[in-house]
Amino acid sequence: MPHNGKPPEGQVADAEKNNWVDLLAPLSVRPYLRLSRLDRPIGTWLLYIPCIWGVLLAALHGGNLQLWDAWLILACGLGATLMRGAGCTWNDITDRNFDAQVARTKSRPIPSGQISVKQATFWMMIQATCAFVILMTFGPTAIIFGIGSLGLVIIYPFAKRFTWWPQIFLGLAFNWGALLGWVAHSGSLDWPAVLLYFSGIAWTLFYDTIYAHQDTDDDSLIGIKSTARLFGEKTPYWLIIFLILSIFLMFSALFITNPSQSNSLVIGMLGPATFGLHMLWQLTRLNIENNETLLLLFRANREAGLLPVLFFAIANML
Repeated sequence: MPHNGKPPEGQVADAEKNNWVDLLAPLSVRPYLRLSRLDRPIGTWLLYIPCIWGVLLAALHGGNLQLWDAWLILACGLGATLMRGAGCTWNDITDRNFDAQVARTKSRPIPSGQISVKQATFWMMIQATCAFVILMTFGPTAIIFGIGSLGLVIIYPFAKRFTWWPQIFLGLAFNWGALLGWVAHSGSLDWPAVLLYFSGIAWTLFYDTIYAHQDTDDDSLIGIKSTARLFGEKTPYWLIIFLILSIFLMFSALFITNPSQSNSLVIGMLGPATFGLHMLWQLTRLNIENNETLLLLFRANREAGLLPVLFFAIANML
């Protein structure tokens, strides 16, 4: 924060304080970086982590972790950053009228007047093109899978207008990387990847329901639907269901990978176990009336998702 105690000009309400975009980026590019959520990197992590799950689980299944996988993981990180940026730009273009009426989102670049729709559209195309160039370094089947995710990215911003379960559409889009990561490593799709994908969707239902509780009052006024509004006071019970589903499906995915070393399976199982414990910890801290707590718990899902990454990586080294 500047020395005068005022937040940087144009800062978005739910951005991380003292983030590099608001402090270091040139003024002329800040609105574009804010559109891409580079001042709020948690969403990029939540898109990226399932990609790593997919690559590591596929390597464990085949018993063939390779140097090429290092590129796949790096490329997925770059692609996740670019596609999250493009997706958020698209989201802000389509939601600009709604965003102007919600306290948390009215400071975003488009409704606040920092950037025009035309400029945002051009920026979205640049990001998507760069992501496509990275995707072209993958195998042909993975390229097809990558392109296949675009439909979900396009549909998601409209889901909150016609269903009480828009978090499912977010989960379908955000966890596509579990399928892409698997296919990028192995060249084909298999059942462990599908189970891992659905595990991720249940996880998204968990964390994004928590996140959506920040906006329930404004959403009810403008007619935006969400699982947070649907569940209301029963949210903790639903979160328990999503937690159990996510862990069960991840355990199942790991079990049927049938790693060649029994020790690998044991170590790998620590991934979903610690993942579940972290989500359980979040439930013990949940207060749906406290927006600061809701945001902190939502952001904590980066650490939750990285726990399986850690143990899947160790299992591959045995």
